[in-house]
Amino acid sequence: MIENKKNDHVKLALKFYEEENKSDFDNIKFIHQVFPEISIENVNINTSIAGFNMEQPFYINAITGGSNETKVINEKIAYIAKETNLLMASGSLSIALKDSLVEDSFRIIREVNPNGIIFANLGAEKTLEDAKRAVDILEADGLQIHINAAQELIMPEGDRDFSNWLKNIETIVENIGIPVIVKEVGFGMSKKAIKQLVDIGVKTIDISGTGGTNFARIENYRRVEDKFNFLEDFGNSTVVSLLEAQEFIDSYEILASGGIRNSMDMVKALALGSKAVGLAAPILYMVENLGVEKAIEEIQNWKTQIKLIMTLLGKKSIEELKYTDIIIMKDVKEWCIARNIPFKDFSNRS
Repeated sequence: MIENKKNDHVKLALKFYEEENKSDFDNIKFIHQVFPEISIENVNINTSIAGFNMEQPFYINAITGGSNETKVINEKIAYIAKETNLLMASGSLSIALKDSLVEDSFRIIREVNPNGIIFANLGAEKTLEDAKRAVDILEADGLQIHINAAQELIMPEGDRDFSNWLKNIETIVENIGIPVIVKEVGFGMSKKAIKQLVDIGVKTIDISGTGGTNFARIENYRRVEDKFNFLEDFGNSTVVSLLEAQEFIDSYEILASGGIRNSMDMVKALALGSKAVGLAAPILYMVENLGVEKAIEEIQNWKTQIKLIMTLLGKKSIEELKYTDIIIMKDVKEWCIARNIPFKDFSNRS
């Protein structure tokens, strides 16, 4: 059953979650500014994505929905979003389009947070009419379209035909009437993929790289036989994907998610040009293991920590972070060399 699959995804995401896993963010180093020459009182962490102003440069990314168990989770997460004034994206509504009985596991998000900024989420294989229905279910302010070819191919029941995805996205962007954000699900993006999206009118792109929730590992674990272990480390990291996106940073909105472990990773992603950072697994982990109030407390801590780090770097705004001096090391440096990305330029931006 699809409902069981949704529950499996949550259980396995928690099972495989690691707070301190190795990451390409470790290969990004800030050059210490001995004299920051600013006060923390002058630091502004506001940003905006898809036309929506945000008090902080991070948001709750797509997590779950589609069962009684995930309804409870969505209720908790929606409450956290309301109390912390965070933008929130729902999990994929594909299941709700097939079975109206599970719509309430998504509607609860809007019921709990009637005035919040909420994005509906749907796969790239869906039609314009599907997208409109998903938006209506959530009374959504924006639509997040996820692209997940690698995940689909590992699922025995997954899609095998991706020939119409770009056309579907283009049709939705042109006709849906609300902002559209296109995101990967944790396999990252290349410069080519970003250009393909830009060419069909997409203005906001979440490159969502490896390092966070590993859907290759999750779907592989669910397979009874014919395992796809060799795909569990497939894809581009969030850091690498942001470097691939550099040509588009100034003209389009690039968002980062996947493997964000802490506030330092958030600031590094912002310094690499991301307009905002999406978090899913850390939110789910806190909700299920620490409780709602502790999650709210930690989110408030993130806001303070980001301001502290920006003060240390001498940067007063998210925009100014793009002019922070960065050293790119090890595997990430090797990627830059292979892809002709001028990594040395990042070390002299201030």
